Amino acid sequence: MGTTAYADNRRATVAQGLGGAYERMLSVAVAALHEREPERLWPLMASALPGLCGGETLIYKLDDWSESKGTVGMSPGVAAAFDRRGDEALGLLRAGYPFAHHYAADDDRTPVTARRAAGRAWQSSPTARLIADTMGVDHVLGLPLSRSAAPVTGCLVYRSGSDFTDDHVRLAQRLQPLLAAVDQQRQLLERWRATAVTPREPPEAGALTPRETTVLLLLTDALTAAAIGRRLGISSRTVHKHVENIYRKLGTRDRISTVLRAQQLGLVATPGGLPDHAPSG
Repeated sequence: MGTTAYADNRRATVAQGLGGAYERMLSVAVAALHEREPERLWPLMASALPGLCGGETLIYKLDDWSESKGTVGMSPGVAAAFDRRGDEALGLLRAGYPFAHHYAADDDRTPVTARRAAGRAWQSSPTARLIADTMGVDHVLGLPLSRSAAPVTGCLVYRSGSDFTDDHVRLAQRLQPLLAAVDQQRQLLERWRATAVTPREPPEAGALTPRETTVLLLLTDALTAAAIGRRLGISSRTVHKHVENIYRKLGTRDRISTVLRAQQLGLVATPGGLPDHAPSG
């Protein structure tokens, strides 16, 4: 086969693979937007993401990459393996070698493999030996949230055998906006759970969807449709559609009456974080 024909076949194979990956990404996004429980969002990502970018398993870190603290999420089998090895092994995993140091150097959040970040030092590192012994894998791909600051938050995707390819890394980079949107949804749902009081009566036309709930929360912050769209990674037109649905379900016609109605129903907190019927003084 000639060089040109090989290159054409290679591009066709990659394009076909990307098309299937994008379809799966869309399915994951739809599932995430319909999830009402914030603690279920990242486990959903953990089950779907490895296969999208050439991995076998995934560990996610939501708030800190340090040896002493930070939320570390992993599959039950992996968690059990680390439990058996004790706190020292988990601390080594939390340290995030070599990604914590790599991403601390600047604001670049491009996905990178451990081998490329650490060079030859990766293979002989304690972290590489730990994951080989505990998880049976050899390679790691760092996939941080694209806008995360220090400490970096995001995912570590693992595989055995050969390292992640350039195509895997490029696909991981395209997954970053989806991860950012899912984590934004998680934070907004957690905020809603923390501030909402028990509804005294249900909305007339049915419950709000999780995405409508997040839009409602941002409406209470007096954000414009364009600002809400930027925050959630959707178009202003889509925001307006969500707002129309909220108006219909709450029986309101404008932003102010919608916020007041939502406060009356206990869907959002009243100013000061107290229910509107709480006694003063």
